[in-house]
Amino acid sequence: MQLPVRLLVPGARLPARAHADDAGLDLHASEPATIGPGERAAVGTGIAVAIPPGHAGLVLPRSGLAMRHGIALVNAPGLIDTGYRGEIRVLLLNTDRENEFALSPGDRIAQLLLVGYADAEPVEVAALEDTDRGAGGFGSTG
Repeated sequence: MQLPVRLLVPGARLPARAHADDAGLDLHASEPATIGPGERAAVGTGIAVAIPPGHAGLVLPRSGLAMRHGIALVNAPGLIDTGYRGEIRVLLLNTDRENEFALSPGDRIAQLLLVGYADAEPVEVAALEDTDRGAGGFGSTG
């Protein structure tokens, strides 16, 4: 499957896998940013994509940024719908209570994962099929 990508600004980078068998494509910052302790920022990637029909793009955090710097995604996962053609911006949150986090253009800031989805049509029903679990365990299965 091909993923059409439009570079919107000079220096923007195509999403790329760090390893051939990685599921996610790394997204790179196209602009510098400094995120203070507890602050959040919308960081541009400088790219727009055309997600293929029947698929969605999920913007996921990078575990290395989370582990080393406390950088998380505010809306993880972010969802890119098939019809969206604007710039992918990544909503980063600095969870560190003391240190700011600085980004430079080209830094890997998130991952893009393409997933297929069912085109479900909601239909109202009077009752749902019973299961062993039923309505129990919201928030916990134990």
